Amino acid sequence: MSPEVVHQLITTGVVVVGAALGWVVLTRSVAHWVERIAAGDSISDAERRQRAATLWGGIKQVILVIILLVVVLTVMNIWSIPIGSFIAVGSAVGVAVGLGAQSVVKDVIAGFLILVEDQFSIGDVVNVAGVSGAVQEMRLRVTVLRDLDGYVHFIPNGSISVASNYTSTFSRVVITVGISYSSDIDKAIEVMGDELTEMAEANPEQILEPPQILGVEALGDSAVSLRALMVVGPEDRWTIRRQALRRIKLRFDREGIGIPFPQMTVHLPPDHRSQPSG
Repeated sequence: MSPEVVHQLITTGVVVVGAALGWVVLTRSVAHWVERIAAGDSISDAERRQRAATLWGGIKQVILVIILLVVVLTVMNIWSIPIGSFIAVGSAVGVAVGLGAQSVVKDVIAGFLILVEDQFSIGDVVNVAGVSGAVQEMRLRVTVLRDLDGYVHFIPNGSISVASNYTSTFSRVVITVGISYSSDIDKAIEVMGDELTEMAEANPEQILEPPQILGVEALGDSAVSLRALMVVGPEDRWTIRRQALRRIKLRFDREGIGIPFPQMTVHLPPDHRSQPSG
């Protein structure tokens, strides 16, 4: 075996072993880092761990492809193999795959941006692509939601043009209650504010700010609508709303403030014609 061949074999082995060692060190270091950034057992820790792992999974695939291409091209150069035709064929294959997998590439890029920008997290209640539900999983290609009925929806990330996050940082509860036209509006507003204030004082961890009583919202066909706002924790919107409506209803009953139901008054014109007898 000629010295030149021996040199080529040694150089090839060094390139391959170096690339393999670099890959092993990189993957183990990042895996250790992913575990360190979310070492707890809470939902937020698990969510951060999955986000980091998902991001790293996508980046790892790109890095692996780049390393393999560099190794192959380097080895071909070591053995004096022409790489021009190889690059031409690879470019043609890449264009064909890219054209055939445009939607997949779009989904992956959109998923990467959703994770990086932290648009929503696992456990958040969101509305994406016309579907509402709690986020179960966040992957590079799809987002998995579970709705109130328990159905699981797999939504391609590329189809998400607008994402509405109902539980980001805090939630705002809008309370609208109708009272009858015969009720004392000022008294009803005072009672409503007093009841919601008592509720806020009893639940300081869930209700983050004092309730805002906005007053009369609308004059409807059969009711005067009163409105109030409450700032609550991100996952307490629906619980607090149900409790507030229950307390307001019971308090209005005790104070004699009526909550009307839809009704219609019919006015009949007087009949001036004489009615035949018998």
